[in-house]
Amino acid sequence: MFAQPTRLKILECLRSGEKSIYEVVSTIHGEQSNVSRHISLMQKNHVATTRKDGVRVMVKVKDPEIFNILDRVSKILKDRFKEQEKLLLEI
Repeated sequence: MFAQPTRLKILECLRSGEKSIYEVVSTIHGEQSNVSRHISLMQKNHVATTRKDGVRVMVKVKDPEIFNILDRVSKILKDRFKEQEKLLLEI
């Protein structure tokens, strides 16, 4: 679910709160059909929720705790890359 770059971009876009699908598409510079497909998959996996607001479809993260998890994973990966960089510089 979280290994796909487009979904990670969508999540980062939604970090600040609920957005319309149009805002998400504009922010991540994606294609509407592709972004909508990813959001649909995120809904099926209980990561995101949507609601209608007039003609707009609004999307938000179902549980903001997901951002803490993403931040932890990001820190672990950055630390590992720093360790590998250090080892390469020693060669």
